[in-house]
Amino acid sequence: MMMERRNRDVVLSHRFLKSYLCVIFSCVFLGGFTFSTFRLLFRERFRPALGSTWRAPIMRATGDESPISLGVSLRETVMLPDQVLLFLKYPRPARLFTEEDFQCVYYPANSSRPFELKLKQPPIRIDGRDFDEQILRCRIPPRGFNISLDLNRHRNIINIPVGYVHRWDSVSYEAVFDRDNTTLVFIKGLNLRRDRAYNPSRFECVYGWDFRRIKFLLRSELLSIGQEVGRCETPLSVLSGPHRDDFIKVSIRLKGKGIFRTVAHPVRLSGPEPPAEKDHEMCICTMLRNQARFIREWVMYHARIGVQRWFIYDNNSNDNIESVIDSLSSEKFNITRHVWPWIKTQEAGFAHCALRARDVCNWVGFIDVDEFFRLPSGLILHDLIRNLSGDGSVAELRISCHSFGPSGLKEVPKKGVMVGYTCRLATPERHKSIVKPEALNSTLINVVHHFHLRDGFEYVNVNRSMLVINHYKYQVWEVFKDKFLRRVATYVADWQDTQNVGSKDRVPGLGTRAIEPPDWSGRFCEVNDTALRDRVLEYADPVTHLLPWQQVTNSLVVEG
Repeated sequence: MMMERRNRDVVLSHRFLKSYLCVIFSCVFLGGFTFSTFRLLFRERFRPALGSTWRAPIMRATGDESPISLGVSLRETVMLPDQVLLFLKYPRPARLFTEEDFQCVYYPANSSRPFELKLKQPPIRIDGRDFDEQILRCRIPPRGFNISLDLNRHRNIINIPVGYVHRWDSVSYEAVFDRDNTTLVFIKGLNLRRDRAYNPSRFECVYGWDFRRIKFLLRSELLSIGQEVGRCETPLSVLSGPHRDDFIKVSIRLKGKGIFRTVAHPVRLSGPEPPAEKDHEMCICTMLRNQARFIREWVMYHARIGVQRWFIYDNNSNDNIESVIDSLSSEKFNITRHVWPWIKTQEAGFAHCALRARDVCNWVGFIDVDEFFRLPSGLILHDLIRNLSGDGSVAELRISCHSFGPSGLKEVPKKGVMVGYTCRLATPERHKSIVKPEALNSTLINVVHHFHLRDGFEYVNVNRSMLVINHYKYQVWEVFKDKFLRRVATYVADWQDTQNVGSKDRVPGLGTRAIEPPDWSGRFCEVNDTALRDRVLEYADPVTHLLPWQQVTNSLVVEG
C-alpha cells in the first residue's frame, strides 16, 4: 500500500513538473514573440520609461461606492488656485448633467470617521465641453480636507470617488494629433522664456494608458519645444490604436528629473490632409474672460467688414456668455464657444485655435474683444488681404493698435465702445496680426498675438492708412477695474501681483489695487479720433436710430 502511494506521488510530481515546464516554455516563447513583434512594429524607439514621477500627490479622495453603470465617470481632476476642475466623461447617448445633480463633498484627510464629518457644497457651475465631456467646478477644499462628489440619482445619493488631484503648476493639460501624425502637447510648469525655441534633446515624450505603471510607458522623440507647447513623434502603436481621447495620455519628461503629471488625452482637430478649398476666407480667434456684454457689438461689427467665423476661447467666464453666443448663433453668425479652463495660457490657447481653424480658414485674426479693425480705405478685409498677400509668400499682416481712453465718460456708453470712446493716445502701442495658419512654424510660438512663420514665408507691416486697430484699452472705471482680476496672457503679470510693476502691460502710476484715480475719465486723451464712430453711425436704423447690437438687445429686454 505504501509503495503504491509513493509511486502515485512520483507520477503526480512528474506530471506537475512537466506541466510547470510547459507553462514556463510557453510564457517565454510567447513573451519573446510578443516583444519581438512589438520591436518590429514599433521600431524599439518606444521603450519603457524609467524613473519616478516629478511631483508627489497633494491630495486624494475616497468614496464608498463606485459609479458603475451611471453613464458618467470622472476622467481627471485638476486643482487651480481658486477652484477644482472635475472632468466628467460619459457616452454619447447619456444626458448632460446640471449643477443640481451634484454636490461637492469634503472629507477630513486624516479622520477615523471621514464620512460622518463630511461637508457639502453645491458646485460653482458645470460647463459643456467638446468631445462628450463636461467640467464640474468645485470650490477649493478647506485645509486638511479631501474632495469627492455626490451624484443625486433617482432620489439616491451615489458617491463618486475623485482619486488623484493634479496640481496646476506642473501638468500636461491638452494634446492634439496633428495631420503629420505628430502630437502637440500643451504643458504647464516648463517655465521656458517666451518667443524662443529650446533644445528638444533635454526632453522626451511619454505615452501611456496608465501613468501609475511607469515601466509600461512608451517613450518617443521630442521634435521641438517652446513656451508651453512641445511636438512629439507619435508612436505607431498609438496611431493604430483605438481613436478615443480617453484611451491614452501623453506627457513630457525632463531628462534627469522625471515625468510631468498629465491629464492630456490627444484628440484630432483637423483631417489628415489639407482641404482643397477652405470654407472661410477670414476668421477671428480670441480668448476672453467675462466679456459677455461686449461680444455682440464686436461680432456684429466685424461681420460687416468681412469676418465669417469666430472662435471664442472662454477662460472661466461666469457672466452667462454662453447664452449670448447661443443667441448670435441663432442669428446665423458662425460663432462657437470653446471652454478653455487653463489659466494664464493665452499663447497656448492661440496655438490650439490655429490648429482648429487651419482646415476651415484661409486667414485668422488674433485680437481681443476690446479691439476692432478699422479700414480707412473703405475696403473689406477680403480685398485688403488679397492686395497685401501678393504672390503668396506673405503669411502675416501686422496691424498697429491705437489705444483709446475713457474719453471723458464715467458710465458705459449705451451705443457701444466704437461710438462712445473717441479720444486716444497719439502713438500706436504694439501691433496685432492676421495670419495664414497653414504657414505657421511647427513650434506654434506666438507672442503679442503674432506667430513664428515657416521658412519661405514673411510678414508685412500694414500701413495705417489701409488698416488699423482701435483698441479700447482704457474704458470707464467700471469696466477697467475688472482688469485687476486674473488676466489670460501667460507672460503678463496680473494687476494685483507686485512683480513687474513697471511693465508696459500696466498703467503708469496706477499701482496694484483697484482704486479709481480722481482724473481717470480724462486720461489717455491726446488725439480726438472719431473716424470709426462716424462709420458705425451709418449702420443705425433710420427710424429708431438704434445700432444693430442695440436693436437686438432691446428686443430681448422687451420679450423677457
